Amino acid sequence: MISKPDKNKLRLKRHKRIRSKISGTAERPRLSVFRSNKNIYAQLIDDVAGVTLASASTLDDAVAKDQTKVEQAQAVGKNIAEAAKAKNITSVVFDRSGYLYHGRISALADAARENGLEF
Repeated sequence: MISKPDKNKLRLKRHKRIRSKISGTAERPRLSVFRSNKNIYAQLIDDVAGVTLASASTLDDAVAKDQTKVEQAQAVGKNIAEAAKAKNITSVVFDRSGYLYHGRISALADAARENGLEF
């Protein structure tokens, strides 16, 4: 019998490979995205100091719960861009965490770009 590959294990393998090449600084933090079945989370991380500068997720009150997941991801992208602007951050390094750049991940990234983040 052929066993199915563990999708999350493969994603974590891709994430490690990506993380070996990118790192965030105070001037240009890493925009890390995590996607679960119900929610999506975004963080701006300074890897040099090891701190999270800002975060946004679908659990925030600013995101409507009656929207589709893609619309919620767009709202999270808008929120993280506004949080970055408040801290005078304009440029980030995008970390898709091993997920395909498609669907909710691309919706979040495009919304962040439209609201002033550069990556």
